[in-house]
This record gives sequence, C-alpha cells and structure tokens, in this order.
Amino acid sequence: MRTRTHAVKKKTRAHDETWDVVIVGGGIVGLATAYRLRKVRRSWKILLLEKEREVALHQTGNNSGVVHSGVYYKPGSLKARLCVEGGKELLQFCRKEKIPFRVCGKVIVAVQEEELGRLDELYRRGKENGLKGIRLISREEITEVEPVAEGIRGLHVPSTAIVDYGRVSRRIAELLERDGVRIKYSEQVTSIQQVNGVNMVVVESTKARYSSKRVVTCAGLHSDRLASMTHPDARVKIIPFRGEYYRVRGGRQELVRGLVYPVPDPRFPFLGVHLTRKIDGGLEVGPNAVLAFQREGYRKSDVSMKDTWETLSWPGFRVMARKYWKTGLGEFYRSFSKAAFVRALQRLVPEIRLEDLAPGGAGVRAQACGIDGGLIDDFLFVGDGRILHVCNAPSPAATASLAIGRFIVDRLLRKS
Repeated sequence: MRTRTHAVKKKTRAHDETWDVVIVGGGIVGLATAYRLRKVRRSWKILLLEKEREVALHQTGNNSGVVHSGVYYKPGSLKARLCVEGGKELLQFCRKEKIPFRVCGKVIVAVQEEELGRLDELYRRGKENGLKGIRLISREEITEVEPVAEGIRGLHVPSTAIVDYGRVSRRIAELLERDGVRIKYSEQVTSIQQVNGVNMVVVESTKARYSSKRVVTCAGLHSDRLASMTHPDARVKIIPFRGEYYRVRGGRQELVRGLVYPVPDPRFPFLGVHLTRKIDGGLEVGPNAVLAFQREGYRKSDVSMKDTWETLSWPGFRVMARKYWKTGLGEFYRSFSKAAFVRALQRLVPEIRLEDLAPGGAGVRAQACGIDGGLIDDFLFVGDGRILHVCNAPSPAATASLAIGRFIVDRLLRKS
C-alpha cells in the first residue's frame, strides 16, 4: 500500500504544536495505546485527540461488558493471542485500580444436533488457546451451572468475566492525564499528511494543527476514513451494524447466574442473541445485528445519507448482501418484532417471557469489510513507518485492549 505524502504549506494557527506521538481516538484501544506508550517512553510528549466531549462514548461504552476468554477465536490469530493475554491484563488492572468485575463464567448451549460439531470445535479452540477449566457438559450438567438453560450439550467456560468498560476507560484517562499525557476533547481530525523530507506528520483537527513524529489512529466507526487519508489503497470499508438490547425486569434478573450463549454461526463474526449478567446486577439480553444507516446510529430512525451511500456503494457490501440477504432479513425482523426476539432467547432459556423484557440500549459495531465481500475476522492494522491505523478492532477489542496497546507500541517503536 502507498503512503500519501504532501509538501505541506505552513499554516499559521493558534494551536500549532509539535508532539512525539499523536493518538486519534478516545475509545479503550486508543487509551490503552497511550497507557502502554507512557510506560515505556516517560519523556515523550503524547497527545490524544477525541472528537467527543469525553472518552468511551461509542463502541467501548455501548458493549455488553463481557471480558471474553478467547474460546471463539482461531488459534494463532491475533484475536486469540491478544484476547487471552489482554483479558488477564485487564483483570489485573481492575484489581490494582479497584474497579469492580466479576468472574461469572459462560455456558455455550447447543440446542440442535447440527450444532454439536461446532461446539466441539469451540472446545478444541479453547484448549489450544490455553483456557483453564473449559469442559464439555451434558444436558443435565448444563442445568447445574445455569438451572433455567436448556440444550442437548453445552460448553462451560468458567473464566469469562464482566466489567464496566466505560469505567475502565475513564480510569485510564485519569491516569494518563496524571502522567502528563494531554487529552483534548471535541476535536475531530480532518486531515493527516506525511510531510516530504522532514519525517513529520501533520494532523489537522476542527480546532488546531499539530506536527508529530508518529501518529496512531484508533477511530473505530471512522477508522477507514482516517486510514484513507494516508493509505488511499487500503481496500477496506467499515460497515456499521447496530446491536439492540433488552433488559430483564425486576426479580426475573435472577433467572441467569452468569452468561448463556448460543453456538455461533462460523460464517459470521457475530455471536448471536444471548443473556448476560451485568456488573450492576442486572440482566441484559441481545444483541441482534442489523445494518445501521448511520455510523453512530443508535436508534432505528437514525439515518445519514453519506454513511448509507458509502455502505451501499462499496463493492464488498453488495457481494456480502447477495450472499447473506436472508440472514439480514431475519435480523431486521427480530429488530422490529419483540416476539421474534423472545423466541430466539427461548431456544436457550425457555422461561423467558415477553413481559419480562423492557427496552435497553444499543451499540454500533464497526465491522470491516473487504472489497471481495469478506467480513474481516481478525484485528487489522494498516500503516508503515510513522503512521499506523487500527482498521478493524471489533469484539473482543475491549477485552484485548491492553494487549493491543502493547502490540501497537511495539510495532510503532520497531519501525520508528
């Protein structure tokens, strides 16, 4: 891939500053990168730019709060390695900083014979990824772990935990500012240009202009747009998928002790509708995965013509849509039909009733799609030299964030 370079003309602006590193994006991956970098480069001037008024307002603050164990991911992949490493590091961080978390465990439930082979594959992956205590369990053993769950066989993953990622992110931001990292809010990056001949990168925002020796972008739902500023040949587009949740009312929250998941379809990077205990004691169910018509579209009525056109005009999306249109229609049906949503849950927990559910929140997943229509499964980084873009970091990126941050820093320093 080519890096776009320019002979940049000097502009006189009120906040023209020079930094060792500029990090774009105040989600948990950007914060973790700054946190790791500060540990190894105490003297460097580090700037983090966030377009919102505070950190973790998008993917980080709107996920289910699960600290994933690594059971789903292909052994040897970045996802598998960084998820397992990062999950351990995240819980160590929470212990040190006194952030509440709970290791509650997960049961993945097979309800049909055709799912048993996929369940066995998850067990194999979990063992190969080094998970402790993972075991296949019988119908009777499922109810010993989760009394109201039903299936013909299950996979118990005892190391899965829950946490509030927004709280984790806010604590990292506090530590960064205490250690001299500058965080600037309400600054959206509009341009990134590598300057010919002087080994500097110019970053322009809606408020200021910065020169930096190195730049890392961790922009989530807008990662492809920032990557295209310096790597126009990056053949990847972010397709936004909205995940909608319900919360379980009152005393019915005690139906589930930990987490109950279906066996995922390996063709998709989504885990299916599931039940998740929250760190505040509540019980959340969902999400589905519907195409969002706005990259930050948390409501069904949110529509951006620009975002929608970028999705529909991407050749890879059209390939994907032709292949999976039936699945997509099913997700939209569950989005508008609470009864259909409940039926999906009842495959796992038959005791769930329509009246148990109240509307919950929603999140938007930034899913990278290749030009060939493939949904990119692993973490994806694009860049060379002094500029590195995180182009695909969906779940389990929050779990893996501290390990991802270390990976980015190692790569950045090695190429500097």
